[in-house]
Amino acid sequence: MTEQRRRWPASVYGHGTDPDPRFSLANERTFLAWARTGLALLAGAAALDALDLPLHHVVQSLLAALLALAGVLTAAAAWWGWARTERAMRENRALPGNPAMLVVVVSVVVVGVALAVASLARSVS
Repeated sequence: MTEQRRRWPASVYGHGTDPDPRFSLANERTFLAWARTGLALLAGAAALDALDLPLHHVVQSLLAALLALAGVLTAAAAWWGWARTERAMRENRALPGNPAMLVVVVSVVVVGVALAVASLARSVS
């Protein structure tokens, strides 16, 4: 009998059995994709805050803050989603959904519509 290595986090690895490594690696790639999406949202927030756009400064700051918050929530959801999925695979349960997609979609739509309206308003005036 071999001694099992202690792996972190125990809330994930302390349950069930190891799934096929391909599935764990796919889950890790998904985590990294979500982390990159969070980073891209943060970069968009920084750009939106730094650029001189035809928006009221309060609106521009609020949109930048929305993107920054979405970036942070997306990165946190990446970790949470990875852990939930890995544990479900280890326990041979159905894979959970990912509510982070809604955060990304709503944030991008709100900022995109606001920028489109500002661009149209500038071209009309």
